[in-house]
Amino acid sequence: MRILTRYLLRSHIGPFFFSLTILTSLLFINNVARRFEELAGKGLPVTVILEVFALSFPHILALTMPMAVLVAVLHAFSTLAADNEITALKASGVSLRRLLIPLILSSAALGAFMVYFNDRILPETNHLLKARLIDIARKSPVFTMKEQVINNIQTEDLRTRFFLQAAQINPATNELKDVVIYDMSIPGRDRTVYADSGRMAFNREQTDLFLVLYHGWVNEMRESDPLSFQRVFFNEQMLELEGIGNQLERSTEEFRSDREMSLAQLSAMVDTARSELQTVRKSALPHNRAAIEEVLSSKMSPFDPDGTTRRTQIEIKVLESRAQAAQQRVNQYRVEWHKKFAIPFACIVFVLLGAPLAVRFPRGGVGMVIAVSLGIFGIYYASLIGGETLGDRGWVAPFWGPWAPNFLFLLISIWGLIRIGSESSSARSGGWVDLWLAFRDFFSRSRRAA
Repeated sequence: MRILTRYLLRSHIGPFFFSLTILTSLLFINNVARRFEELAGKGLPVTVILEVFALSFPHILALTMPMAVLVAVLHAFSTLAADNEITALKASGVSLRRLLIPLILSSAALGAFMVYFNDRILPETNHLLKARLIDIARKSPVFTMKEQVINNIQTEDLRTRFFLQAAQINPATNELKDVVIYDMSIPGRDRTVYADSGRMAFNREQTDLFLVLYHGWVNEMRESDPLSFQRVFFNEQMLELEGIGNQLERSTEEFRSDREMSLAQLSAMVDTARSELQTVRKSALPHNRAAIEEVLSSKMSPFDPDGTTRRTQIEIKVLESRAQAAQQRVNQYRVEWHKKFAIPFACIVFVLLGAPLAVRFPRGGVGMVIAVSLGIFGIYYASLIGGETLGDRGWVAPFWGPWAPNFLFLLISIWGLIRIGSESSSARSGGWVDLWLAFRDFFSRSRRAA
């Protein structure tokens, strides 16, 4: 039996790593395609772009590992069935359910590693990725300039320095009002530009800043010759600043979302949110409800002359809003906590689901493996996203949000395992036609039962 166990594991290892590589590469290429233009248009160093892509890799890997398990099981068992090895094992008295034990144990080990991965590695990489994307978004001066503040604008060579102040800045149109620019680019020269309005624009790489100023004047004076004061009026003037914002300022983002927390951090946040919720519900909220009932039942004027009723109603709404926000945070943290276990558990579910399917339809080949895998992936992850949304909003219990897809496929797997010992397909059947007939018969029985 040890020889058979080793043979089964070897038949799964190759397809597992091959499918893991292909699936991870496809999702990684998709991520590169979505972000590359945005990152390349910022004038960022290559090392920063590579860092962003490297930090995106763990999130992709957390999704593709369960998918690779399903592909490996489907491919290995369909190959065994197509080569009549399953038939030979049956004739030798080997139970097909017994063959799944080493695969279940290996998938459980992979699931345990994924729990560690989701708890320790994935939150940190998600947090670093978010911080880096925020730093990149802040890189352009459009996002850092503030109204009625002297903004320091420094070029890449660290020698050309400007200070810009504007009474109003429209971030949508990049328009400026009441502009004052202090030019400190040349030592010993004081140059100040005043303009009634202006407009900012950037080159395609978002590295050079162009300032178009309207209706203003320029005051210029040199320290070596104080009598050489000059004032020049203009209707339109362009100022070009090269190499603006090429230096990426790395910040340390303290706030973490639920996907950037470990299991211990999520549990602590759940306790904090529950404590706040209990405080609002048990003390303040019942007290104010009693107060508003007393006000409404009193013999005051129906027009509420002193505004007591209105103020109490506002207090009630504020407290109810706080309670709803606290409850939503509890739901979100609990859903994320369960999801760190639900996705790794899918490795075991996919083993139990893939083996009966592969034995029943062995002649579909690689096309059958890909089609069935894509269908199961789509249903599973769509259900996972939908369940997570329902759990966050409190429409279902936080436990059932991420775990419902696992239980759904687990029930189908149990039904398949019950029938796996009575399968009668051979190398001459179990192809696409049989798959279509099986689906047709299933839906026909469902309609007759309804």
